[in-house]
Amino acid sequence: MSIFKAQRVIDQIRGRSYEETLMILELMPCRASYPILKLVYSAAANASNNMGLNEANLFISKAEVNGGAIMKKLRPRARGHSYMIKKPLVI
Repeated sequence: MSIFKAQRVIDQIRGRSYEETLMILELMPCRASYPILKLVYSAAANASNNMGLNEANLFISKAEVNGGAIMKKLRPRARGHSYMIKKPLVI
């Protein structure tokens, strides 16, 4: 998905409580909200299992979206020039 589409969703939930974040993400019509909802569920499960924290006291302190890795290749063009091909890596 595009980082700009995911960034719109992340901006809505940054700094909110866990329960409020779940409500926002479940009601948001963007397709980018479902993977972020899964990420928030996973982070809350990790916090409760590994650190023994209560899910009611959790909040989103930091959330950011960055672009992934890009494979760069050169394609030969006319008169000795070259053209850059930027292909996103999907792992």
